[in-house]
Amino acid sequence: MLTVDALKKNIKNKNTSPIYLIWGTELYLAEEAIQAISSLLAPDERDFNLSIHNLDEISVQEVMEDAETMPFLGDRRIVVMKNAAFLTAAKDKAKLEHDFKVFEQYIQNPADYTTLVIVVPYEKLDERKKIVKQLKSQAEIIQVSQLSNETAEKWLFKEAQSLNVSIETDAIELLLSRLGTKMSVLAKEIEKMALYVGENGNITKETVDELVARTLEDDVFGLVDHVVHKRTEQALRSFYDLMKQNQEPIQIHALITRQFRIINGVKELQKKGYGEKQIASALKLHPYAVKLAGKHASQFDERFLRNCLDDFAETDYKMKTGQMDKSLLLEMEIIKLSQAQKTSSLV
Repeated sequence: MLTVDALKKNIKNKNTSPIYLIWGTELYLAEEAIQAISSLLAPDERDFNLSIHNLDEISVQEVMEDAETMPFLGDRRIVVMKNAAFLTAAKDKAKLEHDFKVFEQYIQNPADYTTLVIVVPYEKLDERKKIVKQLKSQAEIIQVSQLSNETAEKWLFKEAQSLNVSIETDAIELLLSRLGTKMSVLAKEIEKMALYVGENGNITKETVDELVARTLEDDVFGLVDHVVHKRTEQALRSFYDLMKQNQEPIQIHALITRQFRIINGVKELQKKGYGEKQIASALKLHPYAVKLAGKHASQFDERFLRNCLDDFAETDYKMKTGQMDKSLLLEMEIIKLSQAQKTSSLV
């Protein structure tokens, strides 16, 4: 199984395969792999000898016919077959009539003048299928799974260097916390920030905060930060801004509750001696989120947090049963939380 970097190295060394299977959900890397394989053709050959097919629109046997067609004005053809859902357990939404026997026959005896690229944008292949087993034995496999946080951090440092800028660790942490690790999204955002700071510029946490769109969860986190530090006026201002945006009080309350559950979970695991990375893994959170939650956790004792969660459950019930206006209930809870003492029981 190859990485995209290993694939590029192999192609540079003229070490190629007649069949490539690109499998995984990180489409940015999948496109990078396709571009690397396409470089086997000279630019002026691609119009005639590079074909890209979508199995949502064309049958697999038609793709195989193309793969068996002799190259025109060149020595090689590259045929890309996207969305090969038949290699997974997913249902074929297009409902085309595919002749998989033709595909199996081609795998066993691929044309020596064609490079076939099969793209499967799914998390898992269906290992029970005979055709998958055949492919795994015949094709060069390139896995393009979503990046881990650690790998994404390294990639962002490298990408910043390629754009002739630098990026601070805090900026990367905030960027990943806000956007996740989807590379196509990260690539657009870091390019935008690189243009903003200019050549040899430095992307800081403030740059990210200014240029990368905030989500509702980000806004609620800011509200919770005000609550934690007993900044009642700022907390209410954040709440009123959310109301002006027509955000649903129940959803805001659910996100506040989630944040306090995270704070409570972090505090409990810290007590057991877990480090930030261990906590992030256990709670399935980005390490940056754990770091921030850890700072918040230090402001409360365990009894207070447990009482908070009980109080949130009661407020949620009142909201959903219409016992009081939802916005008023949420406003009262924010005031109560932000004015509570560090060891308060909320009663």
